[in-house]
This record gives sequence, structure tokens and C-alpha cells, in this order.
Amino acid sequence: MHPYNRLPSSGHSTPSPPPSPLRSPRLRHTRSKTARFSPPQPPPRTFAQRLAWVFLSVLLRRQGVFLFAPLIYISGMLLYFGTFSFDVNPIIRHRPAPGSVYRSPQLYAKLRPDMDADDSSADAISTIWKSPYKSGEWKPCVHRSSEGLPESNGYIYVEANGGLNQQRTSICNAVAVAGYLNATLVIPNFHYHSIWKDPRIKAWSSIQYYRDVVLPKLLEEKVIRISPFANRLSFDAPPAVQRLRCLANYEALRFSSPVMTLGESLVSRMTKQSIMNGGKYVSVHLRFEEDMVAFSCCVFDGGSQEKDDMVAARERGWKGKFTKPGRVIRPGAIRINGKCPLTPLEVGLMLRGMGFTKNTSIYLASGKIYNAEKTMAPLREMFPNLHTKETLASEEELAPFKNYSSRMAAIDYTVCLHSEVFVTTQGGNFPHFLLGHRRYLYGGHSKTIKPDKRKLALLFDSTNIGWKSLKRQLLSMRSHSDSKGVELKRPNDSIYSFPCPDCMCHANRTDDSKSSSAT
Repeated sequence: MHPYNRLPSSGHSTPSPPPSPLRSPRLRHTRSKTARFSPPQPPPRTFAQRLAWVFLSVLLRRQGVFLFAPLIYISGMLLYFGTFSFDVNPIIRHRPAPGSVYRSPQLYAKLRPDMDADDSSADAISTIWKSPYKSGEWKPCVHRSSEGLPESNGYIYVEANGGLNQQRTSICNAVAVAGYLNATLVIPNFHYHSIWKDPRIKAWSSIQYYRDVVLPKLLEEKVIRISPFANRLSFDAPPAVQRLRCLANYEALRFSSPVMTLGESLVSRMTKQSIMNGGKYVSVHLRFEEDMVAFSCCVFDGGSQEKDDMVAARERGWKGKFTKPGRVIRPGAIRINGKCPLTPLEVGLMLRGMGFTKNTSIYLASGKIYNAEKTMAPLREMFPNLHTKETLASEEELAPFKNYSSRMAAIDYTVCLHSEVFVTTQGGNFPHFLLGHRRYLYGGHSKTIKPDKRKLALLFDSTNIGWKSLKRQLLSMRSHSDSKGVELKRPNDSIYSFPCPDCMCHANRTDDSKSSSAT
């Protein structure tokens, strides 16, 4: 098809221009209605069509279409969402908060080559305790009265409930109360499964309550029975009562002879195992038993086996406590707050970062570790010279104690008490009593590493951190434990964790000056 040529004719024939489009019949007023070649007329519009045409024309001319834009938009959205089902919740992906996820295995795999190649510092066990003692060194200073006893006001009988250290609390508190009330203390009954509903004695009662309420009852009845007794006396009391607590806990109370004999034997064996470090070893209280992992509600490996094991352990131990309607468990928040028990891998990573070398002797105080074959492997890689009471003692030696958790805990307590370094990982009565007992034995210094678990959660979640940076952070944490080794008791602190100054005095002062100033 050629374009229309406007130039004059050059003698050649040119095609005709295309016919003009037909005009609307409405505008063809001069055209004959009977034209021979007129096109067929379209059918006449109905009234509704003409009305719609006029309406749209007006809207377009006046830009009124914008008035209907919201209606058009909503209609389109309804048509769009109508193709989807609202039964499926939308998936919202978000990045976990720092410290909320257990990534320690990945961090260990990344840092292990640099860790093994690190020989930048001496073994921490020989240089760890550098902090000077505040106001000088402390020494045990408990006044022992040689005076005769007055006539007794009556008898007090208590039931020592709970585990090893709860029973210890019961005995020491009972000695203090009996002495204060001038009563005769009957040898306590060790009650293992007690539910006490008797409102005679309230929890954490002051010593004045015993003087004002219990003493009149004792004088009247001559015999008072209190069950259980572990938490029936407040932490704060007059000096005379505190001295009785000190005397009972640190001087008078002893484990039975069989427990002491085996415990001291294991201390001797650990010393021999640590000959490369001058006989010094590190003890670690590891709480990674199945019931502890289940109770924490933390997620570790995250696999189906761990989930099934934890659900079964919670139901077995706490009968629906964790499945009550409305109860929300947030494992990530628990980890961020430092409430998750440290795994064996994390303990090893922490100690290596704090400067303890691969040759350090480690004593592990614990129950049966959850999934031990898998979870203990990294710790043994980092510290091959790792021991427990089961590896140090023969089956015959442990046989009399194996079915008694308190006796097994007493053996662990003895070995941990005499270590150069004690590491606590999860709190509880066991480390709290050891903290105070070690202060009492070692000049007021607990020689204990108490890690900041909130900070550890952040560090172990940082898979991009390098070995040198991690080690610098952990050495700072170790130094903080050293500086907090010597602490004086504050109001509402337990004398069983903070024996200074109630149970101890400065090394340059005499026992007489201590006792005279306290009376």
C-alpha cells in the first residue's frame, strides 16, 4: 500500500487515495437518504444504552470518574482476594533476636582450629587469682563458748526436708534456734517427701517471732515439732544467732565417715592426675541432666528426638504443669535472660576461652548427663583429662552410695571443695553452700568462676566472632569473677554463701577481739 502523493502528476498513474471514513449518519444532513451506496444503518439504541452513554460522557467530560476510584479499587481487591483461601495464616519471617538461638556447635566447629593452635598465654590455673583481698585477708573466727549450759526450756524436734544442702540448712538453722531459745535439739529426722500445711511457723520467720510466739509455746508444751524446717528462719539475725549458724555449718557439721573417706580419696586421686599443674585441678558443677533440661524449657539440638524426650520428661516429673491452658513458653527469651543450663560444649568453650589449656585436669560434678554420648564428646575433645566420681572410683567403692542421691552429691561436694577453681553453671543450693565454704577455707576468697550467662548467650550466638575476640571477652569475665571472690554479707544475703564478717575476722586480729566486738 503506497502513501498518498501530493506532488503533481508526472505522467505516471498513481493510486487513488484511500476513501475517507464515513461520517456519522447524524451529521450527514446533505446526503440523500436514498443514496445508492450508503452503508446499512446500525440498529437504534435502546433508552438504557442512550442513558448510559450520556452519563459516561458527562463523567468523562467533568472528570467525575475520580469519585468512583475508591469503589473501583475496593471491587478490584475483593475480586483479587476472592481467588485465595483465608484459612491459611500468612507466614511472617523475622530474624531471631541476638542470643535467642543455640548456635554453640557451629561456633565451636568454626573456632576449633584457632583454639587448638593458640599458645599465646600460660595456663590459667596457675595465674587466675590475682585480685587483692579487700582490707586484708580473712580467717575463720567462730567463738566457742566453754561455759556450762543453763537448764533447758524444752525440746525442739525438726524434720530436715529436701536434698543434701536443704537438709544442711535445716540442721544449721535448728541449732541456731535451739540455742537462742535455750532448748534441747533432738537429732533431726531426714524427711525426703514432705508436704507441710501446718501454719505454726511461717517461711523465713525472724528470730523475734521465735522469741515471741514459739518460746511461750515451748515453755507450755515442753516439746515443739517443726516440719519441714529448711526455710523457717530468715537470713538476717542478731550476731549471737549468726555465730551459732557459723559454728554448726563450718565447724560442727560433718559428712558420715564412709562419705568423707571416699571423698578424700578422690581428692587425692585428682591431685595425682594434676601433677603437670602442681596438683591443682578445676571442678565444674554441670547441670545438664534430663530433668534440668526439661524444666528449663530451652531448645538445644532442636530435633524431634530432643522434643519428644523433653515432653515425656516434663509430663513424668511435673504432670501437666507445662501444658496448662494459657501458659506460653518462650525458649528464645529464656536463653536471652541467661536461664538456660550450659551444655558440656559451652562449658568447654568457655574454659578454653578463659585460658585453661587442654592439659588442665577437670573434675565434673553432675548427675546423669542428658544424651551423654553426644553432648559430652566436645568437652572431652577440649579437655581429655576429664574425670568424674565414676571414673576415679571403682564400682565396688561406689556401690554403697549409688542408690542415694544425697550421698553421691556429698562426694561431689567434697571434691569440689578442695579444687583450685570451682565453676558454677546453674545456681542452686549446691554452689551457694560451696561458695561460702570455700570463702571460709581460702581466706575469704571463693575462688569460684560464676559466668555471666546473659553475655555468654550473646557471645555463643555470634557465629561471626573470631577466636581472639571471643577469648578477650571471656578473659574479662574471668577477671570479674576474681574481683567478686571476696564479698561481705549484705542484708538478706545468706550467711552460708557470705561468711564475712559474721563467721570470719581479719587475719591480723585475734579471736578474742572478734568475739568481744561481736558480743
